[in-house]
Amino acid sequence: MTDIQLYNTRTRRKERFEPLDPANLRMYVCGPTVYDRAHLGNARPVVTFDLLFRLLRHVYGADRVTYVRNFTDVDDKINAAALARKQAGDARPLEELIRERTEETIGWYHADMDALGALRPSREPRATEFIGQMIAMIGDLIEKGHAYAAEGHVMFRVRSYEDYGALSGRSVDDMIAGARVEVAPFKEDPMDFVLWKPSDDDLPGWDSPWGRGRPGWHIECSAMSHDLLGDSFDIHGGGIDLQFPHHENEIAQSCCAHPEGGFAKVWMHNEMLQVEGRKMSKSLGNFFTVRDLLEQGVPGEVIRFVFLSTHYRKPMNWTAEKAEQGERALRRWRSLFAGIEPGQPSQTVLDFLADDLNTAGALDFLGHLGQALFTKAGSSWKAGPETVRDEEWSRQAGIFVASAQVMGLLGEDMGVWAEMPEADLGGWTDRLVAARAAAMDSKDFSEVDRLKALLIGAGVEVRMSKAGIELLPGAGFDPAKLEGAE
Repeated sequence: MTDIQLYNTRTRRKERFEPLDPANLRMYVCGPTVYDRAHLGNARPVVTFDLLFRLLRHVYGADRVTYVRNFTDVDDKINAAALARKQAGDARPLEELIRERTEETIGWYHADMDALGALRPSREPRATEFIGQMIAMIGDLIEKGHAYAAEGHVMFRVRSYEDYGALSGRSVDDMIAGARVEVAPFKEDPMDFVLWKPSDDDLPGWDSPWGRGRPGWHIECSAMSHDLLGDSFDIHGGGIDLQFPHHENEIAQSCCAHPEGGFAKVWMHNEMLQVEGRKMSKSLGNFFTVRDLLEQGVPGEVIRFVFLSTHYRKPMNWTAEKAEQGERALRRWRSLFAGIEPGQPSQTVLDFLADDLNTAGALDFLGHLGQALFTKAGSSWKAGPETVRDEEWSRQAGIFVASAQVMGLLGEDMGVWAEMPEADLGGWTDRLVAARAAAMDSKDFSEVDRLKALLIGAGVEVRMSKAGIELLPGAGFDPAKLEGAE
């Protein structure tokens, strides 16, 4: 069995992954607050933990892995979005507007993440479905002395948990000195955080022992993960921006409410995303959603490829150049391996992925393998298995396809997610090979130059070398420009 090593944020080292129960692996990842479209940074943890989900399923068996990713569908940002609609003239009750907004946003999220090739998690709980469990956990924390009620609020008593700060590596006093904390007269300590807060008649609310109100953000994930995965589970993941305070608070709540368990054994965090070397922000004009890119013609599999080209624990820089490089690679793979049946994935690729998701190493290996297979197939190959030169080539191609599928980069139909225009350039390759051969005798390269110009004008990259000729559809490839061209 492949030996998996994962970097544990809590212990600050890479560790051999040893599941609590190999027949029942459990992973929880913090999902979106559903008030608007997912921006590009929101998609990075989705792709990161989708890859881990795929790896665990491959190594341990698909029926032995449970992946939970929640939807936060009760939140002040959601309320604000619904209130804006009401203020714009929508006369429907606020509760109906909130429900409509969350349903709409969840639909958007599913469509966008599906386009990136992300598998749906095993469970996708909504916070509003677990209010009862949250109220019960809050009551238990009060009873154990870890929380207190004050002026319709319930606050978690941070200093009651001795290990608070272990995940982020800071003491409580250091956090108070270096962070902005909400000041409230009913707080015993500046670091205490909200478990329950009151709701007026214009806001969503549920009856509780502390009055009509709604949960704080942090208690939601603690209650949902406990209900679905138990006192202890294997992996908790999310973006590095959630390490503090969200994940720190989750640990404190969960370990105090259920001291018999260990909560999450391994903590994993992906780093942040930049765009063209700068932090993504609306003020800089470089903020965009996943849907923005898809509608601009960037295929979902290309977005995934760019994400996987950088290790998840390193800051990722999205650039147009990287997107173009990714699309060229995927088009080449799709053309070369169309119709090839997947075999067993390469152990080298699995070893890279098992080494704390070393996706850059895995992609580099696949790139070299793909180049070797292209060279062996010959310069005038056409898409399809009928041009396979021998049984060994077919076997290696099957390994390539299976390896790419483990990474979510090639669908079983080899059309990936059918976002890229089809590119059958075999005939053009043959014409260019013949024209170059004639030109070598006549020393007249005008026909070669003419064909190259036609192809380049249609968005095709033309690579000519002693080994042969390779045509690669680029990011702006338009097959219509070649129709009827002579």
